[in-house]
Amino acid sequence: MDNRKAVFAGVDGQSLAGRLELPAGDVVATAVFAHCFTCGKDSVAASRISRELAARGVAVLRFDFTGLGQSDGDFANTTFTSNVDDLVCAANHLRDTIGAPSVLIGHSLGGAAVLAAAHRVPEVRAIVTIGAPADTTHVEHLIGSSTTEIETHGVAEVLLAGRPFRISNDFLVDIKQQNQTACIAGLNRALLVMHSPQDDLVGVDNARIVFDSARHPKSFVSLDGADHLLTDRADATYVAEVLAAWASRYLKP
Repeated sequence: MDNRKAVFAGVDGQSLAGRLELPAGDVVATAVFAHCFTCGKDSVAASRISRELAARGVAVLRFDFTGLGQSDGDFANTTFTSNVDDLVCAANHLRDTIGAPSVLIGHSLGGAAVLAAAHRVPEVRAIVTIGAPADTTHVEHLIGSSTTEIETHGVAEVLLAGRPFRISNDFLVDIKQQNQTACIAGLNRALLVMHSPQDDLVGVDNARIVFDSARHPKSFVSLDGADHLLTDRADATYVAEVLAAWASRYLKP
């Protein structure tokens, strides 16, 4: 397999950094992978699943959202809407290079982002969410008591997974304005919902809401025993195997 550096422009001209995982042989499909909230393109789930998919013929672009990892910009200036814009820019980059993505894959809040972005990428035929919240406001519980400080001062530093991030009030306002139910109901694409019953960060009830809101064709796969971040290599491999088999029904080379 071939792992290449990818750099492309975001909606405001900022430089976004990515990695393009290419199969050793023929490319059967192209995909964009959206990472979880405050994670990055090199998170365990993003890197392992992308590599496993590349081994099965799927070229995958994983990238850092604005203000994270190696991408330019200030995270404090980002919102859920700007993340969706970044996703569309990633899809445009693939279209201009090796071919538009036929699959969008999103982990956690990245899953919510691919659901919101799908209608802006006409070539997409299949969407996969992994441990995704049904409502973008679900993120508020991670911010916790810092919400009041953010609303009062406009921005505040919040510890997430032991790391400091500056969260703005614009972000809080933006996640409250999203209509995920409408996005899901209007997908008009095949949907695969993957979620662990033991997910203690985004409860499995979110998967039920996403699944129930979507029209067919839709599928649900239980990631029994997995944690939210898919830190066990076997779980990431399983996700990639099932995902590739499921998506093959909807893809053209």
